[in-house]
Amino acid sequence: MSANAENDNDNKKKDNADSIVAEIQKKITDAFDIFDHESNKTVDVREVGTIIRSLNCCPSEAELHDMLAEIEEEEPTGYIRFEKFLPMMTKVLLERRYKPYPEDQILKAFQVLDIESKGYLTLEELSKCMTEDGEPFTQEELEEMISAAVDPDKKVVLYKDYPPMLAVEDT
Repeated sequence: MSANAENDNDNKKKDNADSIVAEIQKKITDAFDIFDHESNKTVDVREVGTIIRSLNCCPSEAELHDMLAEIEEEEPTGYIRFEKFLPMMTKVLLERRYKPYPEDQILKAFQVLDIESKGYLTLEELSKCMTEDGEPFTQEELEEMISAAVDPDKKVVLYKDYPPMLAVEDT
């Protein structure tokens, strides 16, 4: 291969990598901006988990706290600045850290909770497993999940409807 062909090939790889980084940074910026209510390039620290999860990253609460510690100010203000959030999230997304579980594993998890194999979970079953098992949800997180997942007429979670929405996106 000639030196010019090698340079062209290297330039194409660099352009492609730059394009991927630019696309990721646009997603991060768009997600951050939704929660930047004052349009001052800061968000409430309590919103960061929601922003990160909206980017298809699902860290545990402990991992989320580690991420926050990395980007918080030396003197905590209760706000996270975009210029600290962007490089950290770019790295996380490029490394494909904290990806959600595949659809079949999510479905199996629901089936384990559905002891009677009804094809749904009641509001009580969902609340119990979300607050008593594993890493418990806060009341606010539980209410948010219930409002999104529970069928308003039947008052149950028809879990077979949800795994495709929760599964890993191929980006």
